[in-house]
Amino acid sequence: MTSLDIRKVTATIGAHVFGVDPAEPLDPDTVTALREALNTHKALVFDDVALDDEGQQAFARHFGDLTTAHPTVAAVDGAPNVLPVDSEQGSANHWHTDVTFVLNPPQASTLRSVTLPPYGGETLIANAAAAYRQLPEPLRRLADGLWAEHTNDYDYAVPTEDIDEERAAQRARFTSITYRTAHPVVRVHPLTGERGLFIGGFAQRIVGLSVGESRRILDLLQSYVTRPENVLRHRWSPNQLVLFDNRITQHYAVDNYDRLPRRLHRVTVAGDVPVGVEGKESWSVTGDAGHYTPVAA
Repeated sequence: MTSLDIRKVTATIGAHVFGVDPAEPLDPDTVTALREALNTHKALVFDDVALDDEGQQAFARHFGDLTTAHPTVAAVDGAPNVLPVDSEQGSANHWHTDVTFVLNPPQASTLRSVTLPPYGGETLIANAAAAYRQLPEPLRRLADGLWAEHTNDYDYAVPTEDIDEERAAQRARFTSITYRTAHPVVRVHPLTGERGLFIGGFAQRIVGLSVGESRRILDLLQSYVTRPENVLRHRWSPNQLVLFDNRITQHYAVDNYDRLPRRLHRVTVAGDVPVGVEGKESWSVTGDAGHYTPVAA
């Protein structure tokens, strides 16, 4: 087994990993150690990695089967499991967990730096388990019993003057298949048993409540997720790889680089169906994502 050197970035989330080369095949003990580190720190940063698309996919496969790039967005040419996260396609400057609008969102995501702007372009990653622990007891009890409907088809509240023909076409592709899925607001992590707030930008309505009532509750809970103490602000360097637990984090791409070229490549690991506090599983309202992801055991 490789001897790992894991150094915390903040008290709440994030660690740099030294002593392992993600470009090389990993033995089972090393994979287990990385999984344990991911369970603890939620996001792992690897510096100076010599990875291409094939190597990034091989690294991600150590943690499970891969999804395709996205349910509706095109992959990198010749690499159906790789999603280009490109400034030319717009910025994901809203808090979200990847692809929660499907029944079994990815369990983990990898992001690799390809082209970076000279300034800005950080990725924020938030610890949703810490947020849950910080809720006052009455709010925890409320959240434990709530379910939220997640969808990729909702009003993004973008000013009309900002929607040009290209942006309209991108949005049409993103919503070309409508997905709606009900997930527990508090998800129980299948490996650690931790409870985390499973909400974010795709969570649009609390089941049984009006849109207005839902928004107020979701905004209140979300405010705990995005407390600065719960957030890793990752400033990208060339040849970096970040692995984060998509089951118990949210992330946000900061749009502060004047639309200069910025490109990351994303590879995601297929996940399980979320389970709430009472042991009930999520359910699909509309949209079949079978072409996108298998269901992890």
